[in-house]
Amino acid sequence: MTTLERSYANWAPYLLSVARVVAAALFMEHGTQKLFSFPAGPPSGPIELMSVAGLAGGLEFFGGFLLLIGLFTRPVALVLSGEMAVAYFLMHAPEGFWPLLNKGELAVLYCFLFLYISSAGGGAWSIDRMWLERGEGMVQAPTERWRAA
Repeated sequence: MTTLERSYANWAPYLLSVARVVAAALFMEHGTQKLFSFPAGPPSGPIELMSVAGLAGGLEFFGGFLLLIGLFTRPVALVLSGEMAVAYFLMHAPEGFWPLLNKGELAVLYCFLFLYISSAGGGAWSIDRMWLERGEGMVQAPTERWRAA
């Protein structure tokens, strides 16, 4: 492994955390828009909390917050990835095939980014990693448990 490759490998967990935090903060905005009409309300007006849009807003706000701090990162990211897949196929795909034209490119991007995070974990700067380093093992990936055994 070259020095440059080692440098990339050393930075990877930290940059994964940065990507997770930025994506989660931006994702939370969609939840705050639906739930609190902040920074601006949804174009269709206030939403009912006990509706599909209300459920989506709750997942986006609270799930985004959990991702932001890196708590239960893998399962939360998997749920949010599924939410974005459902959002794409329910709201965007009926408008046409191409994501750029049906305004679904952000849903697709979030879907696959969250799917990656559900596999890779929260990175170096997360509560999950802090628990793992303390030895509680609550959020260990299967490969990490097998190496420890």
